[in-house]
Amino acid sequence: MVQQQTLADYSSSLPEQAVSNRRSGGHFAAVRLDDFSEESLKSTTVYSRKDFYKISLITGHASYYYRDREYLIEPGICALVFTNRDVPYRWEVHSGSCSGYSCMFTEDFLPMHTYQRPTDWTVFDSDAQSVFLLSIEEKNRFISLFQKMIAEQATSYLHKYDLLFLYVLECIHEALKLSPELAFRSQTASTRLTNSFKALLANQFPLVSTSQQIELRNAQAFADKLAVHTNYLNRILKLETGKTTTQLISERIMQEARALLIHSNWPISQISHSLGFDEPTHFTQAFRKHTGQTPSALRQLV
Repeated sequence: MVQQQTLADYSSSLPEQAVSNRRSGGHFAAVRLDDFSEESLKSTTVYSRKDFYKISLITGHASYYYRDREYLIEPGICALVFTNRDVPYRWEVHSGSCSGYSCMFTEDFLPMHTYQRPTDWTVFDSDAQSVFLLSIEEKNRFISLFQKMIAEQATSYLHKYDLLFLYVLECIHEALKLSPELAFRSQTASTRLTNSFKALLANQFPLVSTSQQIELRNAQAFADKLAVHTNYLNRILKLETGKTTTQLISERIMQEARALLIHSNWPISQISHSLGFDEPTHFTQAFRKHTGQTPSALRQLV
């Protein structure tokens, strides 16, 4: 069984002050690979899914294993690599050590005001180009971006998370410009169904008005909309993402709940209604199960 690793798993090996927590519960970390010991990098050799998105700028002699492919990074070559949280991968260093930078972030790190999710950018799409070999000029441009991230995360600037998001966004768009016409793999039926599910789920958010209420909030509703059996949908999503239909729906609903509790003045009963819960008590139970605290307790911390 493929392991699932979290950003918290890496926290003990990350340089001090590398992990930033924004108020919405999201996490961000930008690091220099040279700051890691050989022992702390061993976790990257484990073939696993992550619960975060990662952008890596790598120079060295290493192999990157992703899906059914091996990408060999030759000595002296610099590669920019994007990884998502759905597809497992691992790194293997062949000789010496690897230099470069990485930034890691959870989906909750994205500002509430953006309608996009990480998988909306093709570099994080598991069927599109996600590995870019860079020229010296391109390498220097991305090094400058990562250095800005590392410097900014150490500041006490009130809006630093918004600025860090802009640096991540610039990194993504600079990569997209390297290959304007990305060559997509032919999509399988499983991939198409997974992408259709993700699109339906994403299109329900964010909630910006109390008059809104999500329509699809359980596996049966999504299966009916996609014209497939619930068992088939669940099997495909489990295969493609490592999570069940219910887990994926619940995670996105709870992400929206956390954002609304922190960034809006809506009554908890209204948030519960907009997220499709029959009773506020049901919402409270679900939120506590998912986060370990009640909605009111989270609001008191803000």
